[in-house]
Parts: sequence; structure tokens; C-alpha cells
Amino acid sequence: MDSIERIPKGKDICLIDADSLLYYEMGKPTLEEALVGLDTRISHMLTQCNTNYYAGFLTMSRCYRYQVDTEYKARRKESKTKRPIIFPALQEHLRQRWGFTYMTEVEADDLVAYYSYNTERKTIICSPDKDVLYQCVGMHYNYRTAEFVHTSPEDALKFLWKQVLMGDATDGIPGLKGVGDKTSTNWLKDRTKDFESFALKKYVEQCGMTEGIFRFNQTFRLVYLLKTDEDVKRELGNKCIPELVILGDKPLKSEEW
Repeated sequence: MDSIERIPKGKDICLIDADSLLYYEMGKPTLEEALVGLDTRISHMLTQCNTNYYAGFLTMSRCYRYQVDTEYKARRKESKTKRPIIFPALQEHLRQRWGFTYMTEVEADDLVAYYSYNTERKTIICSPDKDVLYQCVGMHYNYRTAEFVHTSPEDALKFLWKQVLMGDATDGIPGLKGVGDKTSTNWLKDRTKDFESFALKKYVEQCGMTEGIFRFNQTFRLVYLLKTDEDVKRELGNKCIPELVILGDKPLKSEEW
């Protein structure tokens, strides 16, 4: 595994959200089987994406969203289930064997989103997480279903504002009462602009001015993935996301530069 500054022209970079990988493998009977499972999944992922180049990301601490809402992810099934004793060993394996990284107060999918919007190279986002799949523009590889998905700017924008309107039950994020996928889809299907003002109006209509503005801002901050330096500054203050380090499973030959 080598860190590289440049990659061959036309070679894509896999940006891997590793959190789901860990949950897929942590139930294996032994640590050895889980480690083999991780390595196999990552190798298969790179093969499917036809590249040797990647960057992988972990969530290793509570993120800033818990300061926005203390109930964030509190209702998730896995939050009530004790992680197996091998879980830290799996995280460490991804860091040591594959060079996966993390940043305190930030989730893996935030890092994937940020780097996908801030690298000049063509990227493939590797994640089964719907938030990343549909909120980030570009090519995606869902490593749970082994399917490629391309998300357009229009689809990404509508998915974000659907989440703001309906919330995300999986992460314990409340949206507007009585508003689910069907209603939010109908509201937005013909809309091409003014999404923010439309969603804010709906919150104010249901909750009143003060509560509506508060809940609108809270829900937006919870569902929105960090994509720009302005986003990072808004949520993390003076912290900066470091420059992307691209890794490869074999050294590049000189003729490949």
C-alpha cells in the first residue's frame, strides 16, 4: 500500500465509507474470519470499480450532530446493541492494513462527501448509505448490492430537501409531522428552485414562527453532509478537513504517470 500524489490519467479514486463494512463483518464468529471478510470486500470493491486507488474513512468519535440534537441516532437498533469485543480490532486493521483515516467530530460519510466535491480527480463513492448515495452528485458503488448508481445534481438536491421535510427515522431525525416519502415527493416533484424557502414555509405553517425556524435549521444541519469549507467552518469552527491522501495497493510504474 503506497500513498501517491498523482494517479494515472483516467484512473478513478474509490472513496470508501467504511462504517457499514465494519457492521457487516463484526458478527463473524472469530476475529480472523472478520479480518478476511474485510480484506475480501475491499479487494472486490476495487476490482468492481476497476481501480487500484482509494481513500477510506471511519467514524471514530461522536460527531458534531450530537451537539445539534442529543437524540441523534439514539433510536437506531445498533445503538442499543453492544458492539462485539472485536470491533476496535477491525477498526485498527482498516487503519493499519489499508490506511483508512478518520477525523474527530466528523462522520465517515461527511469525509466521503467533502472529498468527492473537493478533488479534481474522478471519484467513485463506495457506500450503501442512502444519505451518501443520493445526496452526493456523481458515480456511486453500493457495495451491499454490488450496483453502480449515478446521482445527478437535480436528484441530489431533491433528495436533500426531501430529508429536510420528512426527517430520517433511521437516524432519529424528526421531520414534519405526518410527512413521509410520498408527501415530500409530491411536494417537490415539479419544483426546480426555492427549495429552502418552500421547506421553511412548511415548518413555520406546522410549528409556528419561532419553533418552525428552530426545527427547520436543526433538521437541515442533521441531514446535510459537509461538502464545502464553508460547511466545515459553520459546524466545526476553526477545524479544517486535511488534504486528501490517495492510496494504492501497488506502486505505480513510471509509464503510468
